[in-house]
Amino acid sequence: MANEPVVLFDNGHHKCLMFDSLVTGEGVQSNQFLIVDGKHEALIDPGGDLTYTPLAVAASKYMNIQDMNYVFASHQDPDIIGAIDRWIVHTRAKIVTSKLWARFLPHLVSSYVTNQLSGSVYDRIVSIPDAGANVRFGESYLQCLPAHFMHSVGNLQFYDPVSRILFSGDLGASMGSTDDHLPVTDFDQHIAHMTGFHRRYIASKKICRLWADMVRNMDVNMIVPQHGKRFEGPEMIDRFLNWVSDMECGIDLMTQDNYRTPIDYI
Repeated sequence: MANEPVVLFDNGHHKCLMFDSLVTGEGVQSNQFLIVDGKHEALIDPGGDLTYTPLAVAASKYMNIQDMNYVFASHQDPDIIGAIDRWIVHTRAKIVTSKLWARFLPHLVSSYVTNQLSGSVYDRIVSIPDAGANVRFGESYLQCLPAHFMHSVGNLQFYDPVSRILFSGDLGASMGSTDDHLPVTDFDQHIAHMTGFHRRYIASKKICRLWADMVRNMDVNMIVPQHGKRFEGPEMIDRFLNWVSDMECGIDLMTQDNYRTPIDYI
C-alpha cells in the first residue's frame, strides 16, 4: 500500500523502516528512513515539503513525532533536509549533520519559526566533524561515517550496528526502476539505472575506492541508498563495491570541452 513502509529490520525492540513512495508529482523518487530503538526514534534524510506531511502522518503510526530524538541529514540538499523548519517546530529532535552544513542549515529556517524557539536554531543542530562520530541512540548508537564528495563536499552516511544496515545517501542511487521497494536481484541489469547518476553526481573514482575499502572492513548486511533499490547480502554488496571502485565519474570525465564559454541562447 502507498505510504506503508518497507520493514528492513525488526527484532521486536529495534526497527528500521523505509518509506519509498511518499514523493508525488514532479519530485525525484526518494527513500526516507525511520529507526526505532525501544522508545527512541530517529529519521534519516526525511526530505522537504513534498514529503513532510505524508512522512509525519505515516511515521506517527510508529512513534510520537513530538518526542523524536534525532533527524539525521547526510547533506544539505532540499530532498534531504528541506523541511528542517517543520521538524524543529513540531518535534524536540536534534538535527545531526556535517559541520560544513551546520552553519548553512539555518538559512532554511524562516524568521517566523525562529521567533517561536526559546533558543537559537544552532542549539538544535549537532555538528559532526569530518572524521565522523558515533551518536548514542537508545541502547545502541548510530554511526556517522565520512562520505565526503559523494556527492556533497560535506557528506555523511549512517550505519546502524544493530541491523547492520548502511544508509548510503546518494551513493548507490538508481533512477528509473519501477519496483524500488524490492532489493536488487540482477546486478548487471541494474547498472544501467545507476551509471548516469554516478557519473554526474559523484566526484571521482579515487574517493569511491577509499570509501569501498572502508566499507569492506565493516560488518554490513545491507546498503540502502536514498534513491532507488537496495543491496542485500554479501554477493550484491560485493558486486556494488567492486563496481563503484572502478567507476570513472565526476572530475575523471572532465576535459577542456566542459569548460568553454557558451554560444547557445535559451
